[in-house]
Amino acid sequence: MTVTLARTVSDLLLGVADSGAQGLYFEDRFVSWSEHVRASLRRAAILDDLLDAQRPRHFGVLMDNVPEFSLLAGAAALSGAVLVGLNTTRRGEALARDIALADCQVVFTESGRSALLDGVDAGVPVVDVDSPAWSDLLAGERPDCTPRAAAPEDLFMLIFTSGTSGDPKAVRCTHAKITGPGVMLAERFALSPDDVVYMSMPMFHSNAMMAAWSVALAGHSSIALRRKFSASNFLSDVRRFGVTYANYVGKPLSYVLATPEMPDDADNTLRVMYGNEGSAPAVAAFARRFGTAVIDGFGSTEGGIAISSAPGTPAGSLGRLPDGVAVLDPDTGDPCPPAEFDTAGRVVNAEAATGELVNVAGSGAFAGYYKNPEADAERIRDGKYWSGDLAYRDADGFVYFAGRSSGWLRVDGENLGSAPIERILLRYDGFAQVTVYGVPDVEVGDRVMAAVIPTRDFDPVAFADFLDAQSDLGPKQRPTLIRVCAEFPRTATFKVLTRVLSAEATQCTDPVWVLAGDRYSQVSGTVC
Repeated sequence: MTVTLARTVSDLLLGVADSGAQGLYFEDRFVSWSEHVRASLRRAAILDDLLDAQRPRHFGVLMDNVPEFSLLAGAAALSGAVLVGLNTTRRGEALARDIALADCQVVFTESGRSALLDGVDAGVPVVDVDSPAWSDLLAGERPDCTPRAAAPEDLFMLIFTSGTSGDPKAVRCTHAKITGPGVMLAERFALSPDDVVYMSMPMFHSNAMMAAWSVALAGHSSIALRRKFSASNFLSDVRRFGVTYANYVGKPLSYVLATPEMPDDADNTLRVMYGNEGSAPAVAAFARRFGTAVIDGFGSTEGGIAISSAPGTPAGSLGRLPDGVAVLDPDTGDPCPPAEFDTAGRVVNAEAATGELVNVAGSGAFAGYYKNPEADAERIRDGKYWSGDLAYRDADGFVYFAGRSSGWLRVDGENLGSAPIERILLRYDGFAQVTVYGVPDVEVGDRVMAAVIPTRDFDPVAFADFLDAQSDLGPKQRPTLIRVCAEFPRTATFKVLTRVLSAEATQCTDPVWVLAGDRYSQVSGTVC
């Protein structure tokens, strides 16, 4: 079967069933794709025994990136069962809640993560795949499962959202939703059996499954699997396995850039780094340092909207608005006017131009949330997919991210997006990472607060001078509070939990600086 005809995950797997030279590399192990497919069929037969066909045939996987995760994903695809990716950062009642919400009949875990279930009332059997019991199941006398035909719209996986703004929601991921990006990216970057895909983002998340696992299968390429992302081991892994394509979500580019720079960093096999949520400075610096193309796009687990940059995309832009996607006023539903810029590059009509990214043509790849009609209704309104992401577009149709709709800052009666402020602050060479959010203030509505991870000791005078020199920084955008952090609270996919930072405000152990006039002074005690 050619790649372009693959419409389901089972199509992708059966397309590599005869491949003995390509497969999955993990530490010192190698499993060819032909061995992988046979092993997945073996596990599919076990799933047939374990899962009650009269109930949703769902099973949970609570693992790091280990080969067994991939084998069980293959078993789901070939048997018609549904894999539920369980977030390894969840604990206690929260983890039990996810297991119950997703209707898991059994949970598979591994020795590195089994302790997460200690004391947790999972309510279902738990199987440790590193245990003798699992080995006995695999060795049992039963015929391997015969692959079952799947339709593109059939459910393949439930993937939980990151939960940055509340309880995670289980996103319904169909076969088409996993296969489509895989085929598209494999074709876009001309992946072949000679390529090796590096997969270090967590497999319970959409980025790994849609932008790495399925991409390798579609390209008939190999995968170099890493248990967990490691900035210090990234380049050595690329060289060890001959990696040509890698994916990321969130801040891994910045983490790798923070490792000591060496003269031979560009001496590597990596030709494409594809992902989303990388900052413009990090994208440019990574490409320059490692001699590779870095393509940063926009998307979400829901899949309602996808935007990708291309040559000629202005700095800071996500790319051109695709056909059928618009920036709409969330209150009126009317299209927002294009952003107008002054000579300094500042958006002079930011409040009018900033709206919500909306797929006006329909739901895109969004297949709904599992057992959450209220969230479905919030996403799909009047036949349109409302992303919850703020943006503005310029006169040429290029779109710029402005933050989450839940993260609007209201300062002196004016709505501000956080992302444009972050882009300006990241120009300061004393900051490695920045996140901007609002903290309530009875006088002005919100104070603009920035949490920063510095590259050196924070110099309040130098920073204030830097802000003075930024002609595109509006007076209301200037942060009134600066929190200097060693690290940010994050999800497993490196997204910053800004709601945690906002709730803490200045009630934290980190140094906090407050704007007084045009200069910053360190806070002693609680300000807000």
